[in-house]
Amino acid sequence: MSQFFPTPAECGRHVVFGTVPIRTYAGDGLQLSLVDIPAGGVVDWHSHPQEQMGMMVSGRALFEVGDEVQELGPGDFYRIPGGVRHRVTAPAGAAQALDVFHPVRDEYR
Repeated sequence: MSQFFPTPAECGRHVVFGTVPIRTYAGDGLQLSLVDIPAGGVVDWHSHPQEQMGMMVSGRALFEVGDEVQELGPGDFYRIPGGVRHRVTAPAGAAQALDVFHPVRDEYR
């Protein structure tokens, strides 16, 4: 077991919003979450106290953050301040995003 290179077995695995698998890894103050949104998948309206930033890895997704709506694709960044309602959908095909949370979301360790 390495303190610098986690194995897949050391990562958290969860399913959020019924159909969206995520793989997570947390350090002392921040957390990564690799999100695989299936075609037609929805990460429905929610908010959390943690700040969230990320980047689209593949596919396209529609982000609704506060009162703004933006379709993002590979390489596009996003920022969601803590406490702001948001929703993400992948209406045209599967999409993958890498989220970063600060502080750590303990429920997704």
